[in-house]
Amino acid sequence: MGDNIDWSKAPAGDSTAGGKTFKTKCAQCHVAEKGGGHKQGPNLGGLFGRTSGTAAGYSYSAANKSKAVEWKEETLYEYLLNPKKYIPGTKMVFPGLKKPKDRADLIAYLKEATA
Repeated sequence: MGDNIDWSKAPAGDSTAGGKTFKTKCAQCHVAEKGGGHKQGPNLGGLFGRTSGTAAGYSYSAANKSKAVEWKEETLYEYLLNPKKYIPGTKMVFPGLKKPKDRADLIAYLKEATA
């Protein structure tokens, strides 16, 4: 998609650092644990392997529903750089994480927290 950012060249992720990033940048709008409710953004429980726009009970933008992205490390790494560029028309207002290490850390945390 987008810029063809190579996940294989991403730095190793640190889930503890990623948890701090989630708390300061994501938790206002998202819950990571399965079974939690939706906030301004959808609950992220079960994120890996899910298709964009499909969390039950959340009202997604048409862009998220039609993009049909399978969420995995590679797609999240690129998406988290600039969500609005990756899915034009998304209602997610987050500007993204520019540093590769920050994205890798957040993905490491999400792999644990959303399982």
